[in-house]
Amino acid sequence: MDLALFVRGLVIGLSIAAPVGPIGVLCIRRTLADGRAIGFVSGLGAATADGLYGAVAAFGLSLVTNALVEQRLWLQAIGGLFLCYLGWRTWTAVPRPVTPAAATGSGLVAAWASTCALTLTNPTTILSFAAIFAGLGLGRAVGGHGAASTMVAGVFLGSALWWLFLSVGVGLLRASLTPERLRWINRVSGCVIGGFGVAALASTLWR
Repeated sequence: MDLALFVRGLVIGLSIAAPVGPIGVLCIRRTLADGRAIGFVSGLGAATADGLYGAVAAFGLSLVTNALVEQRLWLQAIGGLFLCYLGWRTWTAVPRPVTPAAATGSGLVAAWASTCALTLTNPTTILSFAAIFAGLGLGRAVGGHGAASTMVAGVFLGSALWWLFLSVGVGLLRASLTPERLRWINRVSGCVIGGFGVAALASTLWR
């Protein structure tokens, strides 16, 4: 394994995941409401999508990139509608008493799938990867399948490490939450997530 290439991928994954956006708000809210496991698995959904888009950039799959760019308005519209739906669900969610109960398997799968789908419907993600790869002088494809796989592994792990750090850090605050505080967290999070959705839908109309 090329350690330098792996570290580059790690940095790319961290830099893509760290900026606060709808996924970050969603993971923070889920961690506070449902625990660290749900919050971290939600982040892993985003990391999975980051890894897939990283693979597109690393392997130089220009046909896939062009198809995603051509359909970016539809992807953005779908993502915007999904965010509005999640915002409404978050606003109306009934706070539950904070307990150490473990998350169910179906809950973990749903948390992973929803954030993975949200990240995949964000066409700017692939453009961000393409820009970062070009800025690092990596060209349209990282040299060889082995090197590209190393880079993608680094991207996924870097993104996953960020979500692990975030879920553990936010989870430390969970014990101090009351149902009333959770209610306000749900309302604020719902407004923020829904706001991202409205902004995404509006941008599709202005183009």
